[in-house]
Amino acid sequence: MSLSPLSRIRANRRTAQPAQRVRPTRIPGERAMLGAMAVDSVGSGMYVPFSLVFFHHITGLSFAVVGAVLTAVGLIGMGALPLAGAAVDRYGARRVQLVLYGVRGAGFALYPFAVALPAFAAVALGTSFGDRAFPAVQQSYIGEVARGADRDRLQAAARALRNAGLGGGALLASLIITVAGDRGFTAAAWLNAASFGVAALLIRSVRPARTPGAAGSASVDVPACTKCGYRMVFADKPFLGLTVANFLTALGYSALPVLFPLFIVNTLAGPQSLTGAAFTINTVLCAVAGVFVAGRIRRHGARRTRSAALGATIYATAFAALAAVAAVRPHAGWVVAATVVGLVTLYTVAEMVHNPSAGTLAVAAAPENVRGRYMATYQLSWSLAATLAPSLFTVLIAAGAWLPWALLTGTALSAAVLLLRLEPHLPAEAVRLTPPAPVAEHRPEVRTAPAPAAAV
Repeated sequence: MSLSPLSRIRANRRTAQPAQRVRPTRIPGERAMLGAMAVDSVGSGMYVPFSLVFFHHITGLSFAVVGAVLTAVGLIGMGALPLAGAAVDRYGARRVQLVLYGVRGAGFALYPFAVALPAFAAVALGTSFGDRAFPAVQQSYIGEVARGADRDRLQAAARALRNAGLGGGALLASLIITVAGDRGFTAAAWLNAASFGVAALLIRSVRPARTPGAAGSASVDVPACTKCGYRMVFADKPFLGLTVANFLTALGYSALPVLFPLFIVNTLAGPQSLTGAAFTINTVLCAVAGVFVAGRIRRHGARRTRSAALGATIYATAFAALAAVAAVRPHAGWVVAATVVGLVTLYTVAEMVHNPSAGTLAVAAAPENVRGRYMATYQLSWSLAATLAPSLFTVLIAAGAWLPWALLTGTALSAAVLLLRLEPHLPAEAVRLTPPAPVAEHRPEVRTAPAPAAAV
């Protein structure tokens, strides 16, 4: 009886004999990759914290209209994920990433001219397609240029740079708007567009080398997987389990921007400045300590499933404590401040433990020839959680201040249990850290001869 392509992949990959302790070296072109991530994050930070105000000033439309348009195009933009996944498998993640940089850059360059509602909706929809698809493509790209523990290191670095860049971009935007007034919003839009252009130039200098089984090359393990479409993804029940586990945890990630402000101001009657402090603590800790925490996990050879489950368990602990605080509702100012600082710190530790391992686990569990489709499916868990969280949390907190935290405690614990139950069904090289094997080459931007068109 012949085995399906997916069964042959699992049988071949379970024979891996990984090392328990790994000290990865820097991969070729890594500095350019990290530089692109940093520039992209700074540009995004110039508008993410002020998105409604940002677009209101640029377009002149009311806050209600801007909010409705952004919600609608965000939902529609999720349709870009399947298309982006298929494009990655056909053309390679690097080419698709460059296209998305162009789409996002063009969108922000056009925003100052899109003052009418139809024009704003059209530009916002195009930009939403790029924004929704980009994380899945970047995950696929990390999978193409790195192997083993290098993927975990790059994932942790990407998360740290994201937080640092968002914080730095927000400060830069605040300075520009303070100096230039309303014209500063237009300048911020164009600077964000320019950041995507700079990031694209940096990414152009990093080219994945061809390796057996890489996207776009022949593979004896998957003779026709690129023709399977998303049927192969939907047939992979362990990977779908990872996606469900990530959705359950991703709801907790949405608590910081959505639930914490309501909890601090309405439930605890704390000052609005405490909300800003919570964001600052999370951003600074992730930027400063994120890579260190992920490195400690790698050096101890922790299985990715177990470190991700540990992160989910720490989340559950923080959420259970927040549910208890919501039930007690302390009124002393210093108690409220100390409680928020302590629990946001614990929440951030959970993020630093969970995110690198969970992200790399999904990348490593995906067959290489269809990694784009797998990452697009996985990214839907993030998008769906971010879409559902605002309405879900506001309904629950209106019924009882402790209810959303109790729900998040249950979802985080369920995710931890699910990750542990999936461990024996996932490929060994996805679960355990393996010695890094770089598969990228760095090429300077100025070359004596053009690169072959097929070198992707």
